[in-house]
Amino acid sequence: MERQFAISDIHGCFKPFYELIVNTIKLTKSDQLILLGDYIDRGDQSKEVIDFIIDLTRAEFNVTPLAGNHEVMLIDSYYDQDMMSLWLMNSGMSTLESFGIQDIREIDNCYLEFFTGLEYYKIIGNVIFVHAGFDDFAIDPFADKRGMVWESRLSYQNPMLSEKIIIHGHRPKTISYVKKLIAVKSKVIPIDTGCIYEKQNGYGSLSALEVNSMTLYSVPCQQ
Repeated sequence: MERQFAISDIHGCFKPFYELIVNTIKLTKSDQLILLGDYIDRGDQSKEVIDFIIDLTRAEFNVTPLAGNHEVMLIDSYYDQDMMSLWLMNSGMSTLESFGIQDIREIDNCYLEFFTGLEYYKIIGNVIFVHAGFDDFAIDPFADKRGMVWESRLSYQNPMLSEKIIIHGHRPKTISYVKKLIAVKSKVIPIDTGCIYEKQNGYGSLSALEVNSMTLYSVPCQQ
């Protein structure tokens, strides 16, 4: 059976990302990998993370990268300088430094195309993959891009969502908490295990969820 992995909130932590992909889950071209956004900011190797994702795609691995709120803030800053302050407040400078630039408008076109081309959600069977979550009160929650990168909920009542399994990131949780939700077969499963927060008890790992078996694989941050 084809394996199906989801990873979220890498945040510039290239070393654990590489370790997770290459040595822990040993990703193959028959696997499917859905990345749930927030590849950049906070950590100091945002460019390396993006390069690795692009390299996997060019090597014809089955990778679907979704947008997170940090990628949206980058794009917003590129097109509207008034939005820059919000991004810088959220560690945008670490990404500029990683790319060796002082202004986001200096970024190479290949990276701009990557960021602007990101999808906001992906549905596979009964599973919805998204960065944060949805506006549960929207008539069409899939039309609200802001909700998908900023809003997280523990459960959903919207008929377009309530019978689906929603896998998301955005709000870091401990590995033990995530495993408890998996064990009780929760319909909403957060998989951001706070890789960048290695100094906080219970956090500091990057995780991949294999969706078919509901198995969680984790590696510690190696910043």
